Amino acid sequence: MTDVDNVRIVFEESSLTTLKIVIGLILFGIALDTKAEDFAAALRRPGVIAIGVVAQFLLLPAITFVLTLVLDLRGSVALGLILVACCPPGNVSNILTHRAGGDVALSVSMTAVSNLLAIFLMPLNMAFWGGLHPTGEKLLAEIDLSAVDMLLEIGLVIGVPFIAGIAIARLWPRVAAAGHRVVGPISYVGLAAIIVIGVARNWDIFVDYIGIVLLAVFLHDALSLLLGYGIGRATRLPDASVRAMTFEVGIRNAGLGLLLVFTYFDGLGGMALVAAWWGIWDIIAGLAVAATWRRVRGVAPSPSGPSGPSGEQVAA
Repeated sequence: MTDVDNVRIVFEESSLTTLKIVIGLILFGIALDTKAEDFAAALRRPGVIAIGVVAQFLLLPAITFVLTLVLDLRGSVALGLILVACCPPGNVSNILTHRAGGDVALSVSMTAVSNLLAIFLMPLNMAFWGGLHPTGEKLLAEIDLSAVDMLLEIGLVIGVPFIAGIAIARLWPRVAAAGHRVVGPISYVGLAAIIVIGVARNWDIFVDYIGIVLLAVFLHDALSLLLGYGIGRATRLPDASVRAMTFEVGIRNAGLGLLLVFTYFDGLGGMALVAAWWGIWDIIAGLAVAATWRRVRGVAPSPSGPSGPSGEQVAA
């Protein structure tokens, strides 16, 4: 069997364009549900937001780096995990926080702040940790990854739809509310369809190599969720905030990572498999954690849901 570092996943140019549109819609959907008050709420809780930012953009990539060394992963698989760790959260984290009875206002605020910061921090993190990895850095050298180019791509995919969505939410809140209910589900269904079609077209590769990433993705996802939970407990946040922190740190926008794999890494086998499977397993694990919290603590989702008024805290 060919080394996974030498495998390339087939992804047509038209499919890549569609993936860019879908990822842009996901970020647009997040922005439609983001209000200026969410950033104001973040400013009123700078300590909690700072804890989340440190956990997401410093601790998670560092822990991921150590995990890849402990598991002695192939370069492409290691880079895939590092890339996912550098991604911001999506609004799936808001939905899971709501289902778990967590602090939805905190979750929404953190998602908004994290996605803005990711425009600058994601390419820097990827270049630093990937370049530091003993097997991954060789692949990065061959690809000649430019942090500036990635910054521009992420700025285009995240920044433009995010700013457009926030502007619409500010100027036409009713249109934004109605649009969010449509754009969010459609974009995630679109992402799921792209992943399913991509797997189907590369079924032989998927079957041959998926076993290489199963354990790595399982452990990485578990560590991500545990990091969010652990840092929330260590900093003595309220229970509802701990649940929000768990999902904000543990849920990553792996779809964005998948886009970057095909844009800059030529569909590198291990990276594509990690990003695709991470996006699937992440939701499964997140739903299981949310369901456990609801069952153990007797929590019911709030009527307002993730789009509730800014500043709302769901009862623990």
